Amino acid sequence: MSGSPSSPVLRPMTAGDWPAVRAIHAAGIATGLATFETEPPSWAAFDASRLPGHRHVATDDAGTVLGWVACTRESPRAAYAGVVDHSVYVAPEAAGQGVGRLLLQALVDSTEGDGIWTIRAAVLPANTASLALHERLGFRVVGRRERIGRRVVDGRASWHDVLFLERRSRVVGWADDPA
Repeated sequence: MSGSPSSPVLRPMTAGDWPAVRAIHAAGIATGLATFETEPPSWAAFDASRLPGHRHVATDDAGTVLGWVACTRESPRAAYAGVVDHSVYVAPEAAGQGVGRLLLQALVDSTEGDGIWTIRAAVLPANTASLALHERLGFRVVGRRERIGRRVVDGRASWHDVLFLERRSRVVGWADDPA
């Protein structure tokens, strides 16, 4: 990694970032802690499913992508128009340097600016770094699905729980709530 990892630059994700974003996603998959996916999606699938105004990358001074965040709509139903699910990934060599926090805060800011009131995440309990990051930014555990995901590695199957986390905006949607 080149440049200074202590001063990442935040910017919108572009199609040109895809090779680096895909590599970071693949590294997360390889840990067994980030997702049940077995390979990153194609750029076309990623681009079609992630909301354009809420895709960010953090780069070092040389422009190397250190991490990314993006979100998808929770549901097409109008009642959930302000609810998104997100993913945040940090390159292994940039872990522990504040990149995840920068990216997740950028997502909070961009979604609140767009009228989104809830950001959701599904996190494996063993991903303690992700859980700590989300907690620092106001997410809370709202549920646990037990033995919901089955992963097969080297012919051996294992079952995994998934924690559901949410961050409810204190800015969007509170004034019109009589409760």
